[in-house]
Amino acid sequence: MQILNYRRLCVLVLWCGLVASLGLATASELSAKGSPGGDDWPQWMGPQRDNVWRETGLLEKFPAGGPKVVWRSPVKIGYAGPAVAQGKVFVMDFTSPGNVQVDNFARKEFPGTERIVCLDEATGKVLWEHAYEVVYSVSYPSGPRCTPIVDGALLYTLGGEGNLNCLEVTSGKVVWSKELKKEYQTKSALWGYAAHPLIDGDKLITLAGGEGSHIVALDKRTGRELWRALSSKEQGYAPPTIIEAGGKRQLITLRPDAVTALDPETGKEYWSVPYQATNGSIIMAPLMVDGHLYAAGYSQKSLLLKLNPNEPGVNEVWRDKVREAIAPVNVQPIAEGNVVYGIDQGGKLAALELPSGERLWDSSAYMGAARLGGSETAFIIRQGERYWLFNEAGDLVIARLTRSGYEELDRAHVIEPTNNAFGRKVVWSMPAFANRRIYLRNDEEIICLDVAK
Repeated sequence: MQILNYRRLCVLVLWCGLVASLGLATASELSAKGSPGGDDWPQWMGPQRDNVWRETGLLEKFPAGGPKVVWRSPVKIGYAGPAVAQGKVFVMDFTSPGNVQVDNFARKEFPGTERIVCLDEATGKVLWEHAYEVVYSVSYPSGPRCTPIVDGALLYTLGGEGNLNCLEVTSGKVVWSKELKKEYQTKSALWGYAAHPLIDGDKLITLAGGEGSHIVALDKRTGRELWRALSSKEQGYAPPTIIEAGGKRQLITLRPDAVTALDPETGKEYWSVPYQATNGSIIMAPLMVDGHLYAAGYSQKSLLLKLNPNEPGVNEVWRDKVREAIAPVNVQPIAEGNVVYGIDQGGKLAALELPSGERLWDSSAYMGAARLGGSETAFIIRQGERYWLFNEAGDLVIARLTRSGYEELDRAHVIEPTNNAFGRKVVWSMPAFANRRIYLRNDEEIICLDVAK
């Protein structure tokens, strides 16, 4: 049983990400500016980094045979979702002569090539690519985990072994690059670099690792270090998140051994609360809900903090609510009002009320006919009064999620699962939702679906 639980834990991080989109117009219009009234999806979880799709004019149900496939384009192995912006689609992949669809707990080395690919949003045609050699030694070495970030004229990518790149959006020319492991004298965590970096003003904030440099802020234009902060036994996988509370902007980090708030301008610590993540395994970005901060991870770990409204600080409300709170191990939960929806480590979609910590309901219906085996994945996006879910079997689901339960409106099988986990085929890459289209990838292709009404 311990071995089985550890194997399930080992999938945890790859989808934290893991990590993003599309529209209605002529090919030339899309290439130039996206569709009229459409929104780009330039980073993990979308424009506001909150898993909300704010477009309208989308279909209510799928046509017979599923949504129209606008184009298909080949890609290699990877968990990283696409980003969509400025008429382009950006995605990362990995190629190795060895079989990388393995758990690799022994951390065997797999030399290969990591690649950043830029596609035309309207046609899927490759516009440019940038590749570099890298050796993967992480568990589940099937490619990069983090969604690219588009910020104006620049593109930022973080590879599975800590290769951080800044490139020109239009040409793919490298502006600056860093090997985080070498620069900060550290090694990659068991499941690799999987915490999506954050752009904040002129800064790029990312987990690095190493003594005193668990998290670092870099000048986004030059890569020059602005500040470094904290130490931890390993990087962890939770993306850096900025909230506003107590009259201050606070940068929240979920380290494997603490939840900490920093001043995002200087890296100075505001407050810290001990939190012992099982095997360092916590992947979610913390959620701010009704004056509280919620975080949870593997092995039924959970923590709710009450934010001080007058100055930076917190009080602990509860922790480790076994069988009630949601302990996400593969995918980011989402909050609506004071209810959090997410998938727990047993694979069930659940609703959690805060601050009480009461589980309102749970359901496995989102997986359809697929049998739950644990650590199932579905990326959850809110759009208006309904939700779009993309599950690991390759199904796109439209549903209503409320305090009362799960109501499925429609589903379509849209892409084949091509990777392996626990003896089943899976696709563990977050889609992008932009310009009334959806972009999905597996380990063989990326496709564009038209979902305009």
